[in-house]
Amino acid sequence: MILIIDFGSQYNQLIARRVRELHVYCQIDPPNINPAAIKALKPDGIILSGGPASIYEKNSPRIDPAVFDLKIPVLGICYGMQFMVSAMGGSVSRSGKREYGFAELLVKKPEGLLEGVGNKITCWMSHGDSIEKLPPGFKITASTDSTRVAAIVNSRKKLYGVQYHPEVAHTRMGKKMLRNFLFDVCGCKRSWTMKSFARDTISTVRERVGDKRVILGLSGGVDSSVTAMLLHKSIGNKLTCIFVDNGLLRKNEGEKLKVTLKRHLAINIRFVSAGARFLRDLKGVVNPEKKRKIIGRVFMEVFEAEARKIKGAEFLAQGTLYPDVIESISAFGGPTSIIKSHHNVGGLPKKMKLALIEPLKYLFKDEVRVLGKTLGLPDELIWRQPFPGPGLAIRIIGAITRPRLTILRNVDDLLLDEIKKAGYYKKLWQSFAVLLPIKTVGVMGDRRTYENIVAIRAVTSKDAMTADWARLPHAFLGKISNRIINEVNGVNRVVYDISSKPPSTIEWE
Repeated sequence: MILIIDFGSQYNQLIARRVRELHVYCQIDPPNINPAAIKALKPDGIILSGGPASIYEKNSPRIDPAVFDLKIPVLGICYGMQFMVSAMGGSVSRSGKREYGFAELLVKKPEGLLEGVGNKITCWMSHGDSIEKLPPGFKITASTDSTRVAAIVNSRKKLYGVQYHPEVAHTRMGKKMLRNFLFDVCGCKRSWTMKSFARDTISTVRERVGDKRVILGLSGGVDSSVTAMLLHKSIGNKLTCIFVDNGLLRKNEGEKLKVTLKRHLAINIRFVSAGARFLRDLKGVVNPEKKRKIIGRVFMEVFEAEARKIKGAEFLAQGTLYPDVIESISAFGGPTSIIKSHHNVGGLPKKMKLALIEPLKYLFKDEVRVLGKTLGLPDELIWRQPFPGPGLAIRIIGAITRPRLTILRNVDDLLLDEIKKAGYYKKLWQSFAVLLPIKTVGVMGDRRTYENIVAIRAVTSKDAMTADWARLPHAFLGKISNRIINEVNGVNRVVYDISSKPPSTIEWE
C-alpha cells in the first residue's frame, strides 16, 4: 500500500491512477494525518504530492516532519520535495526563472528512482520556486538548464525528491520512475486488482452491516448498478434499492431501465414515480446551482418517505465516485475550489439517522467499469454513458417546462440513435444535447421560423477529471443536424461544442 499526502496538486488523482495502474493499492490523506495514524496504516511507501503553495508562505500545507523518521520510503513531488528539503534543514526560495511545461532532464546519477531511465529525458515542470541548499545526507541526481536541483536522493533513509511531475504523460519515463519507486525502493507487490478490491469490499460491508438492512438509491447508471451488485453479493436480501423517476429522464428511460434492472439484477427494487413533484418545485428556476439543490432536496424527501416503509434499515448506500467528491467540496480541506455540487455528496438529513456506505468513493469511472465486469454485470449496464443525477434539468439552460423537456428528449433520443449506429457510443465518454435559452430566425418551407437552438456535446475522457471535445467527422455532424432540424418540432439550429475540460466543464450547468 502506498499513502499519498494531498498538498493540493491538480495531479493528485493522477498520481493515484498511476499507482493503481501498476496494481498497487494507494490511499490519499490530508497533510494533517499524524505519524501514529501513518504507522497504523502500514504503508510500504509515501508520496508527497505537489501543490500550488510556496513552502515559505505562512499557511502553506505541512505534514509532521517525523514522517521522515518512520523508516518508510518517501517520494516528494514538486512542492512535496520542497517541503522535504525545508523540513530536514535545507532551504527553498523563489526561483529567478520559473519553469512551466516541457524541459530536458539531465540525469547525473541513474540510481534508485532514476535507474534505467536514460541520460536525457523530456519531463514536465510546473514551479516558480527552487531549492537553494540541500539538507545533510542528500545529493543531486538530475538537473535541467533552468533548475540545478531537479531530483535528489538520501539513499540511507530512502528519501527521494523530484521537481518535475513523473505522473503526467508528458514526462517520458515517468511511469518507469514510479515503477522503480514502488517495486525496487518500497518492495511493493502487484497484488491490487478489481478482483481483490471486490473481495475485500464485500467482506468489509458484510462485517459492518451484520443483520441490519441497507437502502440504495438506484439510477440505472454504472455507478449505482455496480454498487447494487457489490452490496447484493455482500448482504443478499438485506439490500433494498429505490429507483426514483424524477421526470427529468431521457425518452422512455424509466420504462427501459425498469426492464433492464429487473432482467439483470436479481435484487429487491422499488420504483417510485415523482416527476410531477420535481417539476412543481423547479417551476421558474433558472440558476443551475439552485436547480441542483432543489433536485437534491426533493430527491431526499421522496427517498426518505419510501425508506421509512423499510423496517430495520440503518444504512444508506450511494454510488459516489472520487471525482464527485473533488468537484463538490475542497478535497480534504485543501485549496481545490468548488466547481459544482453533486446531489449525492455532502451528507444526509440529520432526521434520517442512516449511516452512509460508499464502497466506490475512491474509485475512478474506468475502475468501476472493470469492477462491474468482475462482478458479472452485462455490457449494457457497464458501458452506459454517465448521466447526471439532476438529469435533463441541467441540460435545459433556463426554466424547465414540459414542452422544453419534450423537445430535448426527442433531440437526445435522435442523437444517441445516430451515435450508437455509427459505433461511437463506447468510444465517447459522454454525448448529449443541450437546449439553449435563446431562439433564432430560420427558414423552413419558404416560411420564416423563430425557434430553439440545440447544442451537441461529445467528449472523450478517462475519468471526467479532464476531457477533450470529440473530433467527430463533419459529415456525421451534418447528418445529425439535418435529422434534428427535420424531425424535432421546435428546433431550427444546431451547434457543436468544441470546448475542453478545463477550462469548461463537461455538463453546461
